Amino acid sequence: MKIKFKILICLSLFLTFSLFVVNFSLAETLSKEDVNNQEDVSFKAGVLEVLEEEIKTVNSDREIVQQKLKLKGLEEPFLDREIVFNGIGNLDVLNSKIYKEGDKVIMVSSYGPGGEEFFYILDYVRSTSLWYLLIIFFVLLVIIGRFTGFRSFFSLVLSFLVIVKFIIPQILNGSSPLFITIIGSIIILLIVIYLTEGFKAKSHIAVVSIFFSLLITVFFSTLFVDLAKLSGAASEEVLFLFNFQGTMINLKGLLLAGIIIGTLGALDDIVISQIATCKEIAKANISLSYRELYKRTYKVGISHIASMTNTLFLAYAGASLPLLILFASGQSVFSGWQQALNTELVATEIIRTLTGSIGIIMSVPIATALAAWHYSKKNLINK
Repeated sequence: MKIKFKILICLSLFLTFSLFVVNFSLAETLSKEDVNNQEDVSFKAGVLEVLEEEIKTVNSDREIVQQKLKLKGLEEPFLDREIVFNGIGNLDVLNSKIYKEGDKVIMVSSYGPGGEEFFYILDYVRSTSLWYLLIIFFVLLVIIGRFTGFRSFFSLVLSFLVIVKFIIPQILNGSSPLFITIIGSIIILLIVIYLTEGFKAKSHIAVVSIFFSLLITVFFSTLFVDLAKLSGAASEEVLFLFNFQGTMINLKGLLLAGIIIGTLGALDDIVISQIATCKEIAKANISLSYRELYKRTYKVGISHIASMTNTLFLAYAGASLPLLILFASGQSVFSGWQQALNTELVATEIIRTLTGSIGIIMSVPIATALAAWHYSKKNLINK
């Protein structure tokens, strides 16, 4: 069994490396095609000098800073090329960014009808700070979690690749977002559980428990998305996906896919904790019957339900905080909370939170029942 587990890890590493190589080659090819076809090209650049800076008043009550900058390209096809960006003019932006010498930014090269070339700054380069944070996260995870922490990080990377290299490309190719996400979630589930917990009874119970909990989540989310007549097009960024690259994306299916992926992570946590609790209670008293073991483990699970449901709710509430502030301020077009709750944007978040929470709630009795059935047998408590 250990040999099979090592083979599985080797295959995962090989597939991961292959996906990166194919993706890098494809991205490089597409970048060259964009330049040849004179399409918009984004690239990194460094600020060499602030040539000019002006403060302008907008709407008589708000000041914005505009700059003229000299930059140097840091990537092909503009590597080492000096570029002058003139950001001073009759422009009104919501959030004007102030750049200084040494800053790295993302620039976009655009071409006019006559072939003339224009440059504008898109945003800061944030990848460096993100890499620093990732390194800190990895080091702490390995120091505190040791080999288990390393395996969990590796499973996290593979899960990300499943989403980026399988789920998203299949959706962009026109496949059903719901169907593809269910398949992708099962793959992620198998990777996360067996890679972090090993190939043993605890993992088998967790996989079965999470699978049935996900089915419940899919059922209720599908039911209430239909009952509430949600289109999946409530958020602004989703509107850009209409007829994206010639592919009609099922936005309602995309909404359901997001609910499933968001619930999967919480299910993994609560189910593994519940099974581990059941195992320890059974080891402490091997004479416990199935009924008694279920009751004691279930009491612990009630606390898990409360904490994980609050976690899921607060995660969605945090993401929607600007919207909640807008409604509470009275500056929105809605006369009250009841009318605001009736909007698709708010209704989507409510259904997302509650259907995900239903899956979490149901995972506790499912995992407890399966774990109690297994560990109530005296000769199985060490597996």
